[in-house]
Amino acid sequence: MEIKTYCHDLADRALAASRRLVSAPGKQRDAALLAIADRLLANAADIKDANAKDLLAGKEAGLSAAMLDRLKLDDKTIAKIADSVRQIAAQTDPIGSIIEGKVLPNDIRLSKVRVPIGVILIIFESRPNVTSDAAALCIKSGNATILRGGKEAMHSNAAIARCVREGLKQAGLEADAVQLVETTDRAAVGELLKLEGKIDLCIPRGGESLIRAVVEQARIPVIKHYTGNCHIYVHGDADAQQAIDICVNAKTQRPGVCNAVETILFHKDAVASGLVAKVCKALADKGVEVRGDAAVCKAFADATQAIDSDWDAEFLDLICAVGVVDSIDAAIAHINKHGSHHTDAILTQSITAADRFVQQVDSGNVFVNCSTRFSDGGEYGLGAEIGISTDKLHARGPMGAADLTTYKWVARGEGQVRG
Repeated sequence: MEIKTYCHDLADRALAASRRLVSAPGKQRDAALLAIADRLLANAADIKDANAKDLLAGKEAGLSAAMLDRLKLDDKTIAKIADSVRQIAAQTDPIGSIIEGKVLPNDIRLSKVRVPIGVILIIFESRPNVTSDAAALCIKSGNATILRGGKEAMHSNAAIARCVREGLKQAGLEADAVQLVETTDRAAVGELLKLEGKIDLCIPRGGESLIRAVVEQARIPVIKHYTGNCHIYVHGDADAQQAIDICVNAKTQRPGVCNAVETILFHKDAVASGLVAKVCKALADKGVEVRGDAAVCKAFADATQAIDSDWDAEFLDLICAVGVVDSIDAAIAHINKHGSHHTDAILTQSITAADRFVQQVDSGNVFVNCSTRFSDGGEYGLGAEIGISTDKLHARGPMGAADLTTYKWVARGEGQVRG
């Protein structure tokens, strides 16, 4: 297989499919999604057989238990995948919706209308459910997509992609609206990232090293999802039990995900009240290694001394950096300096403090009195997400179907000319 020719062919077919998909009515795109969900369930045995090949290869390659768990598909997970596709189908069609409109002084009616982006390249690792989620979100938003999954899920991704393409054809749409890169040669990624004019956008989902490698090679726009170095700031007036419950949940409910808290900051008043020690003990009781600054180590004897790099770390493990600050301003400054602009929360009973934190913390998701674990497309009612963007342009936070659109200005007149 000649990689350059193969990649250009993928992009050409995707571009042609995108130009036909843009005129497909929402009902037809939704019918395709429902057909895809049905095909996923009908082909569950084939998907599990393909997944068994990936699991065997993964074990032989020495993949960790956590990686194998992410990779595994069974009847329950396949049913969830199909349900996610149905949820996307049930959402309001974003295409053609008017973002804003007005009548100009010359009686021209001007509208800002949502339209598809075009062709989206999505590069992802390990989780095979991303194949159907990404395809479904792109179909819903009228985009063609080229999917490049990791080699560890090659057979699983191919089995799911077949169901997607069958569903598209069943609904009378172009199967080439969704294409899976069938080679594991990394050169294909580099080639696809050069295809400006054919591919409109790349969204990488995976570790920071993957995303940085994509950004370095790309000649097309990239929406980035870097690290999830999420913070909780516990203000001096925070409810003690609420602080314990939220901090423990945010760190331990699923420590290996991007919206788990990695750093907890306390106002200095929480030392004297004993809240720092209580939260740290609750974390330690759940197996969390507390890495604290001098004040935390003094308040909680089982803490280990944090080093400079801990404040910038995405641990993705039962490890938490814990510090004490003199003021809410110091907490905000720390978060804006060390955080990844993903998700940060304040625990407080003060509306003034909450509003100040929300206004000044420069992150895609800012929470008040709730766990960072709610930073998720499913929790936001998006059905599924293509990723959680830490960029500011063109989307930020969990990205659903509407975030895979751009807009055009439409002017409707009655013969007006400009003098």
